Amino acid sequence: MSVVLETTLGDITIDLYHEERPTTCKNFLFLCAVKYYNFCLFHSIQTNFIAQTGDPTGTGRGGESIYRELYGEQAKYFDMEKKPYIKHRKRGAVSMVNNSNNQHGSQFFLTLSSNLDSLDGIHTVFGEVVDGWDVLDKINIAVVDRDYRPYHDLRIIHTVILSNPFKIPSSLDIPERSPSPTIERVKSSMIAFDEISQSNFIIADMKPPENVLFVCKLNQVTTDEDLETIFSRFGEITSCDIVRDKKTGDSLCYAFIEYENEEDAEQAYFKMDNVLIDDRRIHVDFSQSVAKAKWDYYKKQRRLKVNRPQRSPPPPPLPRPSSSSASSKKFKSRR
Repeated sequence: MSVVLETTLGDITIDLYHEERPTTCKNFLFLCAVKYYNFCLFHSIQTNFIAQTGDPTGTGRGGESIYRELYGEQAKYFDMEKKPYIKHRKRGAVSMVNNSNNQHGSQFFLTLSSNLDSLDGIHTVFGEVVDGWDVLDKINIAVVDRDYRPYHDLRIIHTVILSNPFKIPSSLDIPERSPSPTIERVKSSMIAFDEISQSNFIIADMKPPENVLFVCKLNQVTTDEDLETIFSRFGEITSCDIVRDKKTGDSLCYAFIEYENEEDAEQAYFKMDNVLIDDRRIHVDFSQSVAKAKWDYYKKQRRLKVNRPQRSPPPPPLPRPSSSSASSKKFKSRR
């Protein structure tokens, strides 16, 4: 199951270990659904170590789990899931921050290097980055102060749930549109919050289209043409796009299929879920987000970029001082 983090530097797509970490993933997905992470700063960035976020106060001392909203004050934090044991082996691992009592709230971090053994058994890995490596590279070289706080405004603008295996409780207040940032939230960074493209807000405020299906668990060998041929028997398809890695062009194993009318989409939904395609049993659902619009926007911008006159490259950045090994750096929990 996947989530897109739309940040001020670009998009990061995360796959969640919802089977191995159900409690943690449910907390993360429900927080994304209520837009809890919107405008959260990356308040601590340690080069080649971690980039920490998920605290609405931007201090590293705030944040709470979705379970407080569901079950009351005593559920502000939840116990970490220790089994199965998952290590911080990969660059791009997504892990919940331990609040020093072996419990989690809302804060999480992305690893900026591999084999960070010092974090194993302390923080709970619940997912991994599958796209947006260029964004991770930019975060990794952010200029920070002595407390690892970035000088520039690096934050999550919006979260998009691509697929959610958990039923969202009716007691949660799910906003119809992405809420606007408060003055306090905007002022939580050192440099003013003024670099966000208007397109991000326009897309965030759109309603999910009802004639678009989300298809996941695809085989990497499945092509757009094959998928369109299979699904076209239910009606006229206006677009069929397998989402691909922006650098390599490899399939990310999920797609958006847009029908001419809603009735055809509904029929395909009931008939194609759990069907075998290229030896993989696919999952079909109605699009739970406006991610297709985001993907269309990206493709349009990419075409414009190709046709745009090339500018002179900027001067190379000043050399950065060498840093100590990841395991010796101070992890910023602040609890």
